[in-house]
Amino acid sequence: MIQPPVIEGVCINLATQNDAIEAAITRAARGDGFSLFTLNLDHLVKLRASAAFRRAYGSAGLISADGAPIVWLARRQGAAVERTTGADLVEPLSAQAAARGLSVYVVGPGPIAQEAGLARLKATYPDLIIAGAETPMVPGDDNGLAPTFDVDALAERINASGARLCLLCLGAPKQELLAEALNRRCPTVGFLGVGAALDFIAGEVSRAPRWMQVTGFEWTWRLISQPRRLGLRYARCALLFGELAIKSMIRQDRDPPAPMPEPAR
Repeated sequence: MIQPPVIEGVCINLATQNDAIEAAITRAARGDGFSLFTLNLDHLVKLRASAAFRRAYGSAGLISADGAPIVWLARRQGAAVERTTGADLVEPLSAQAAARGLSVYVVGPGPIAQEAGLARLKATYPDLIIAGAETPMVPGDDNGLAPTFDVDALAERINASGARLCLLCLGAPKQELLAEALNRRCPTVGFLGVGAALDFIAGEVSRAPRWMQVTGFEWTWRLISQPRRLGLRYARCALLFGELAIKSMIRQDRDPPAPMPEPAR
């Protein structure tokens, strides 16, 4: 049996989108709290630089591969891994949550995108229960959340709502840092870092065409759309990927992996 791939010390234990949905819904139905993160190259860059981000990832029980480079690195280890992003999880999770009567709490992104995104989700899944929704300012950086942010108060509101799932739409590193802090305070809630998912659903941000998503070129669309914000970030990601790719090829030459099965469809 092929072991789950480990990249820079992070174990990817959700091979497919279906695995992620099943794991999240099963745990939520049992009332077993968890954190689900979607590993990408930007996260790997932050993991090298931030002890707080490493602690957050170390606390996450569920991790998927977000991005073609991560999928490529995982498959070099012989794992049948598919790309699973936070943005792709929200709608199927909403469908399952609605069918199972599992209520959802939402934190972020901004008031306009949240209101429009949730309205569209409710229109598509009328039985979806939104236990609560808020758009707090969450101060902090790669080194951690600001001490001025009242995590205890937010945790109390989430617990009081009865929610079983909580979508954190804040982007990295804040959503992962907040997930770790809340997970310790909300033992029956599953926290998922889904980034710009509601922005996409609301139409506030245009996502790359489907063909770019499935061929691994969604990053190109994002870079063209926001060159100033993403240029340096993607340059750092490219350098790290080059380093990891070379290490992977050297490792495979020394110890070839077992044949990789075809990814589940």
